[in-house]
Amino acid sequence: MKIGILQTGHAPDELRETRGDYDAHFARLLAGRGFDFQTYNVVDMDFPDSVDACDGWLITGSKHGAYEDHPFIPPLEQLIRDIYAAGIPLVGVCFGHQIIAQALGGHVEKFKGGWAVGRTEYDWNGQTLALNAWHQDQVITAPETAKVVAGNDFCANAALVYGDRAFTVQAHPEFDAVFVEGLAIHRAPGVVPDALVQEATANLNKPVDNDLLAGKIAQFFRERNVA
Repeated sequence: MKIGILQTGHAPDELRETRGDYDAHFARLLAGRGFDFQTYNVVDMDFPDSVDACDGWLITGSKHGAYEDHPFIPPLEQLIRDIYAAGIPLVGVCFGHQIIAQALGGHVEKFKGGWAVGRTEYDWNGQTLALNAWHQDQVITAPETAKVVAGNDFCANAALVYGDRAFTVQAHPEFDAVFVEGLAIHRAPGVVPDALVQEATANLNKPVDNDLLAGKIAQFFRERNVA
């Protein structure tokens, strides 16, 4: 199954040299599950010719805001609506989660409650799952077609399922402890409050449920549902 990765940002240069860009993180996350990948750097205006170019689509995270004025955002929103209308499975992570919601009628904004960084626990349909987060923007109002399947007191709309068409999650199942530590060093200073960075760093060795989320993403691509 061919998955098109719609890359909406680039990893920090200091981390890209050793860990690869965001598309490489997803290739590692989903390795061994029968997928082939093709990357489109939509942030640089590299878009697929057709929604049928791949069997499924995945939208990555980004340092940009879905509500900001960037050239790639309007055509990406139209591509999302076209993929959705065609019934091709679509997955979004962090910015991907937000831009899909925005394109389909939801509302995204910079959350007044501040940042979530590092290991974060979510209520996932009654089960507690831990994933690495790195965001201030949130889906404040989910689209009418979306069902909330995960959240917490800080982020109410942390994971959404749009029937058999889209599955999105605010956290980063593709981020491991090494990358979170790198973000704390290279991207957090002057942006994320020091206390939150210190807490994230202190929790680096605690387990997260990345493999479980990889399974959910793979299941959605193949079966159009999330267990």
